[in-house]
Amino acid sequence: MAERRRRKSMRRIEFHDREQERKEIMDILDTEPSLITFVYGPINSGKTALITHLIEELPEDYVVFYINLRGKFISNYDDFVRALFKLDREKKEYKEILKTISEVSLKSLKFTGIPITEGVLDLFFREKTHDDVFEFLEDYFMEIAENKVPVLVVDELQKIGDVRINTYLIYELFNLFIRLTKELHLCHVFAVTSDSLFIERVYSEAMLSGRCRYLVVDDFDLEMTMEFLDKYNFSDMEKDVAWKYCGGKPVCLVELVNRGRREEKAREMLGIRTGQIEGLIEDAKEFGYKISYGEKEIVLNDGDILKGLERFGDEEYLKAGELPKPIKLGLIKANILFLDPVKQIIKPQSRLNLLAIREVIKNA
Repeated sequence: MAERRRRKSMRRIEFHDREQERKEIMDILDTEPSLITFVYGPINSGKTALITHLIEELPEDYVVFYINLRGKFISNYDDFVRALFKLDREKKEYKEILKTISEVSLKSLKFTGIPITEGVLDLFFREKTHDDVFEFLEDYFMEIAENKVPVLVVDELQKIGDVRINTYLIYELFNLFIRLTKELHLCHVFAVTSDSLFIERVYSEAMLSGRCRYLVVDDFDLEMTMEFLDKYNFSDMEKDVAWKYCGGKPVCLVELVNRGRREEKAREMLGIRTGQIEGLIEDAKEFGYKISYGEKEIVLNDGDILKGLERFGDEEYLKAGELPKPIKLGLIKANILFLDPVKQIIKPQSRLNLLAIREVIKNA
């Protein structure tokens, strides 16, 4: 009973604005599928919130399949299949299965996974060939497209970036996405990621040239931040505190919305983040900070990390080539920096990270 009362009294944070990004996505959905759309941005900038909000708002002309790979361990073919599909435990022939699940899809309109029967899943596991999976998906979306517009959204796509079947699974998936969009014009495909090294890899991938577009979802700008804070009755002084410590990072602003002593909370968050970065430097000093890049292992020491951070003592962003690549990779992997491969800039993941970096430099 107490838990129920507590939940009832919890403050609900409503989705805020994103008018420009929403318009861009709706413009894409209003046209024939032709390109893969990669949605990227710093961590916790609101990418998933934007996508899920839009899914809820879409008219009945669309059938959305939303697959969130966050929190799922994917190291092989079986893991991938389980992540992709939502199991229906009826056994039927292939064509009947296709007809049945497409009829269900047309009624339901929104799915967290692609509906599938146990018989087809058994086939995928028995044959262990991605061809079966991708052929099924192509047939499936073709069936849906006769009546509705299918939309496939894969969130945290980078989770399968290093999974191999015969070759890297991600390349086979890209081929499927290209076929669904550029070649057959069957299905809109959105791939969402906060991993900027993954999106850099995508951006430089020759097979995707001319076959995809990029949509950045960044933190709120000043105007949007102030409008958000107005909804929760922040005073002018509290707004100044919020912008100083959080900038437009939605998750950070929500923390302040849910606290009474907002400046105290902001200082606490800065202290925690500063301590985390200092802990990383201490570990690098004692053991070396190890990161994998392709087939190589890179080891950074505390001096390397400090050298990279010091560049942000007076700058809020750098050109992508201004940091030595090993240091850049290490700080991005540690979620301290964000790389925008389209704009070719590197910047801290948030205003809080920038302030923490400067605290670390001052304390070094």
